[in-house]
Amino acid sequence: MSAAAVDAAPSTWSPLRNGVFRVLWLAVLGSQVGTWMQTVGAQWLLVDRPDAAALVSLVQTAGTLPVVLLALPAGVLADSLDRRRLLIWVQLFQLAVGVLLTGLTVAGQTTPALLLTLTFALGCGMAMTSPTYQAVIPELVPRHEIRAAAALGSISVNLARAVGPALAGVLVAHVGVAAVFGINAVTFLVFAVVLVLWRRQPPQDAPLPEPFLAAMRAGGRYVRHSRAVRRFLLRIGVFILPAVSLWALLPLVSSRQLGMGAGGYGLLLAALGAGAVLGAMVLPRLRAGLSDNWLLAAASVTYALVLTLLALVREPVVAALALVPAGFCWMAVLSNANAELQLFLPRWVRARGLGTYQSVFFGGQAVGAFAWGLLANRAGLVPALLAAAAVTVAGAATVPLWPLIDTRHLNRDPATPWPQPRLTVEPDRFAGPVVVEVTYTIAAEDEPAFLAMADALRRTRMRTGAVQWGVFRAGEFPDRMVEVYVVPSWDEHLRQHSGRMTGADEELDRRVAALSAPPPTVVHLLPAR
Repeated sequence: MSAAAVDAAPSTWSPLRNGVFRVLWLAVLGSQVGTWMQTVGAQWLLVDRPDAAALVSLVQTAGTLPVVLLALPAGVLADSLDRRRLLIWVQLFQLAVGVLLTGLTVAGQTTPALLLTLTFALGCGMAMTSPTYQAVIPELVPRHEIRAAAALGSISVNLARAVGPALAGVLVAHVGVAAVFGINAVTFLVFAVVLVLWRRQPPQDAPLPEPFLAAMRAGGRYVRHSRAVRRFLLRIGVFILPAVSLWALLPLVSSRQLGMGAGGYGLLLAALGAGAVLGAMVLPRLRAGLSDNWLLAAASVTYALVLTLLALVREPVVAALALVPAGFCWMAVLSNANAELQLFLPRWVRARGLGTYQSVFFGGQAVGAFAWGLLANRAGLVPALLAAAAVTVAGAATVPLWPLIDTRHLNRDPATPWPQPRLTVEPDRFAGPVVVEVTYTIAAEDEPAFLAMADALRRTRMRTGAVQWGVFRAGEFPDRMVEVYVVPSWDEHLRQHSGRMTGADEELDRRVAALSAPPPTVVHLLPAR
């Protein structure tokens, strides 16, 4: 990319010129600060108990595991309901849980089991909030600013990591853990008030809500038949599983290896956050000079070096300085993947796709944190960190084998390339299955080109609603090719006509249809009963 192109790229801060986005971003930042304060407070309550390594890691597991269970259902609800109202109710639920946790802590009744249970409940709220909020972002900023908005999302997360733990450390040392939990509860109230004041205008061409189970299945089909999305999820999983060891074991590094208290632990997290904020500011220029795959590989290797250094050093200052590039690499990998996924996913399935991404992201953290905690408990802290570094390098070595797929050239705008079906009968909208036959007349010299595009055509049909697909040659007419695919219901097929296709799908359809002379004909086979 040329220097002029880099200069023309939107600034990381440009989305903040949008008043609604700015206020929501600040509210989310406050909520994230509170969440990190709550995490630090919960971990510090457990750090002196027997089996502390496993218990401290379970705090992160309890907070992130709900995303694995609820992120896709949350995406379904966010794609079907008013996202603003959904976010308001979720914040009120988290407020109630936060108040309960604060009260129990003040009364001295917070046992490890109860603490982990209420942390799990707060994680359920986070699981509902994250894909819903991220799906709102493309409504607030223009498409060319989505990467900048994703970078701002990473900045808010890492500012929260820098500020939240530091504040929590001071409060735990001088006031007590209950104050940390109380502040977290207040942040949910503030976010809810901001959402109440926001008058969201739903998109005028938004699709009709889908039945819940049908929408779940449609979201799963889209992810399953999208090579680009599957590769995004694979690369995030390969990175997260070893990388989360740093976050899971850092309290033990701070207390046992570096001899630091709660305040020192907060400062180590602040160093991670500072590195991430720095990375967000220079990420546009990194993207200009490096491909996504080079960026992923370089960040993974650098992160592994930091894990190795943490296993070997005993000086707090050296450890804090080493954590700055770790925060930089963490932000670079996750911000880039999140932005590209938001740009790639069509609007009709965006929240469900982001929910699946959150499931992999937080699920990897939940599983990885618990696994590295168990390993540290049995083999020791230093072997666990060195093992995590080795696994991170191994993951970087798989980038040439399973690289990220470049999707920036694809047209992701909604498209309606097909006319509405003209039937002589009026089918039940939810009757099914429905069989669609598309007959092409293909000259012999064009047959190789048609068959070469058949697999791409199959993926398009399956992503947008089909459950079976095939292409057949008519035995009586050697120049006839018949595409046949099955859709679960007439409603699903109508959605293919009116919102599920993208500009890239339309271009593929146009290229395939251009090979047919005369133009292709379509027949819809409906249930006889």
